[in-house]
Amino acid sequence: MEWGKGTVSVAGHDLEYACWGPAPGDAPTLVMLHEGLGSVGLWRDWPAALAEATGMGVLAYSRAGYGRSSSVPVPRPLDYMTREAEDVLGPLMDAAGVRAAVLLGHSDGATIAAIYAGSVSDMRVRSLVLIAPHFFAEAEGLEAIRAAKTLYEDGDLRERLARHHDHPDVAFYGWHDAWTNPRFADWNVADAIDHWRIPAMVVQGAEDAYGTLAQVREVEERAYSPVEALIVDSAGHAPHEDVPEVVTPAVAAFCATLLALEDAHSDAQ
Repeated sequence: MEWGKGTVSVAGHDLEYACWGPAPGDAPTLVMLHEGLGSVGLWRDWPAALAEATGMGVLAYSRAGYGRSSSVPVPRPLDYMTREAEDVLGPLMDAAGVRAAVLLGHSDGATIAAIYAGSVSDMRVRSLVLIAPHFFAEAEGLEAIRAAKTLYEDGDLRERLARHHDHPDVAFYGWHDAWTNPRFADWNVADAIDHWRIPAMVVQGAEDAYGTLAQVREVEERAYSPVEALIVDSAGHAPHEDVPEVVTPAVAAFCATLLALEDAHSDAQ
């Protein structure tokens, strides 16, 4: 896997990826995990902005069934986020040669990052940046997901997603049908938080239709390691898109503090 952009075979899938900034041998890497309808392309220009703001390398990939990655069968298993964390994320970082990482996830991607940090012993992962994470299902979020089906089937959402996904029906229904499955109402992965031993930053839009501040409070109440919470006024489910002038500097400052502490620790040894 070369630093740049291309496709890499991981866990039986051909995954689209793209990289910005310094390679893993030259700086720590921000590993970006997209939302339930996201992809490499749908991060738009934020990875490049993060590379510039942090001085870190940035690696983004499209999960199987998304972007230009290979397809998967649907319906997805209800534990698809746990499977991604346990089966794909580590091997992907291996293939990229990642030596030190900050996992930055949005929505489903934030949940995957959180599960990884709580279930996989990986000393490369130094911290988490979780944007609109989900640890349990909420009635408000499930209603918003049900409403998205109307936009997809009767509006222009399918057309818009088809610009970024080779398999738009797999991307949409794989996400929608898992979350709206009656059994998903009892889904809960908050116990992953109990096992974190690294700092975390949680970013939540105050007007997020897909999740409430209860998700943030869950982290603050359960985490043993330091937690920094950023509640972004006038922002919805994607605060990094709605108010980048607030979110990007905050993420950069969080990463800079982490790197400074690591440098100080290294110098002291």
